Amino acid sequence: MLKTFNTLIDSFIADQVGIAENFLDASLSLSLIRNLKKLYADKQLYNAGTGNEAVSVQDKLVRGDKIYWLDRKHHDTSENQFFDLMDQFVNHLNSTCYTGITGYEFHYTMYEKGSFYKKHLDQFRNNGSRQYSMIMYLNADWEEKDGGQLCIHHSETRQIISPVSGKSVFFRSSELEHEVLVTNKERMSITGWLKID
Repeated sequence: MLKTFNTLIDSFIADQVGIAENFLDASLSLSLIRNLKKLYADKQLYNAGTGNEAVSVQDKLVRGDKIYWLDRKHHDTSENQFFDLMDQFVNHLNSTCYTGITGYEFHYTMYEKGSFYKKHLDQFRNNGSRQYSMIMYLNADWEEKDGGQLCIHHSETRQIISPVSGKSVFFRSSELEHEVLVTNKERMSITGWLKID
């Protein structure tokens, strides 16, 4: 995994956006996909809002995804394998880049057909604890016509990233505005943030 971790970190250093194609292996991706689809079928996901617990607004004209927070208290094997992977990555990131990350939070994300998330930053105005944003995609057999790409707005250009299963994207939460383009079929991911106290 160190090679994959270094690919993510090195591409971030080079271009402000880290990308690693196989951050999640095929077996873990499949297990997480099954979990997310079951949660969705059981109506366990809820509409996401903008803002945090102090100030949260739900507006489908801005953001149309549904989410479910991951937690070790669920005692789910796949979720815990994912958290074990994130622990390894955070330890490596802290030891090689001295980032001082002390925690994280992640949720499943489901974009239904026709949904999107308009341009935004991931850091709250009233809380600067989120340092890095991470997305791990769970879309097997994704094709360009399916839509739902991540569009990152750099100062001079836009970067379009396909949401292919297993891929991870990594960037500073406070620096890059980004959006999820309209999806033409269900689009799944795990999305979250590496934090400091």
